[in-house]
Amino acid sequence: MKETPEKRKSWFYQWFLNNQLTVILINVFLVFLIIYLFSKIKFVFDPLNQILGITMPPVILALILYYLINPLINVLENKFHVNRIISIIFVFIIILALLIWGVMSLIPFVQDQIDSLVKNWPQYWNSLNKSLQNMFSDPKLHMVRERLVQTNTSITKSFEKSMDQILPQTVNNISSAVSVLTNVVVIIMTAPFILFFMLKDDRKFKESIVKVMPNRIKKSVGDMLSEISQSLSSYITGQLTVAFWVAVMFFVGYLIIGQRYALVLGIVAGILNLIPYIGSTLALVPSLVIAAFIAPSMVLKVLIVFVVEQTIETRVISPIIVGNKMQMHPVTTILVLLVSAGMYGLVGMVAGIPIFAILKIIFTRFFNWFKRNSSWYDDEDIENLDTEPETSTDNEKKSQENHK
Repeated sequence: MKETPEKRKSWFYQWFLNNQLTVILINVFLVFLIIYLFSKIKFVFDPLNQILGITMPPVILALILYYLINPLINVLENKFHVNRIISIIFVFIIILALLIWGVMSLIPFVQDQIDSLVKNWPQYWNSLNKSLQNMFSDPKLHMVRERLVQTNTSITKSFEKSMDQILPQTVNNISSAVSVLTNVVVIIMTAPFILFFMLKDDRKFKESIVKVMPNRIKKSVGDMLSEISQSLSSYITGQLTVAFWVAVMFFVGYLIIGQRYALVLGIVAGILNLIPYIGSTLALVPSLVIAAFIAPSMVLKVLIVFVVEQTIETRVISPIIVGNKMQMHPVTTILVLLVSAGMYGLVGMVAGIPIFAILKIIFTRFFNWFKRNSSWYDDEDIENLDTEPETSTDNEKKSQENHK
């Protein structure tokens, strides 16, 4: 009696080569091996890192502005039938006029508030420290009071040490300061040109990538690029819109209660709100320090403004403007923030979420492709992929078809 091919297969094949867990572990090992090898030839990538360090800042700035401006350009082109290049030039002129108005009217006022805040900050901090010490003057709270004194002394010494290090370095490294200023000027000058061609070419970038792909994956790559673009657009426009309204709400709230430096504190709150979950709380710290210097009642008023702002933001503004377009669990978001902050600081906290979203889209689509082409999954799993709910990309395509 002849043995079937399955019976003739060795135990090594059945236990290792045809075992899902073994294949997964081998792939994980290979990934870590590649990472290890790359870490050993880091010098090869140093020139590439320098090139990216020069080119990426203006590209990132242009990309953010692209997602903010492109919807307006599309409206002018599709609804009002204005030539796309004329629409771009018109929008650029409007933005330039607004920037000139902002520089002429708002910046001097903001600069005065910032100068005053920096000048008076040590006084505010010492006043807060004395208030806390008086609050904990009870002998029962002796340990807490000593801890506050130690913390304040440590912060003061650290600040003085930093200033002692910074001042000589500032004098000795004027060339570095000039270099940084030059880089900023280059970014500001080159970003508008990159933005212009991004807006002008629009879909050509995606088409040029899809064009060089093999025919069997052209559609998948095109759908993936559309989904990434839609996800980035939703996140960037949503976050910046929410940040704007957060700045307005804090500014108006601080004006109503008579808080000093209302405009500066509102702008800081809007910028820090780009950091999910913890941004507004971080912005509350300087406001509380200033309020504690004014009066204890002002601290309560600032907290009331914060609670009202958070309620409006979380219950009204964020659900309407942003929603859950990233489709990320809060725990995942916090972990991404912790990792990105540890690696790249404040910039990582701001850019970590959209970068993770892009990687998630790529990995999800690759995993779905693997499911369809692998013998590890049964027909029911593959059918579940085919009956997934429509993505924002699918909805966008349908709306474009209906518009046509």
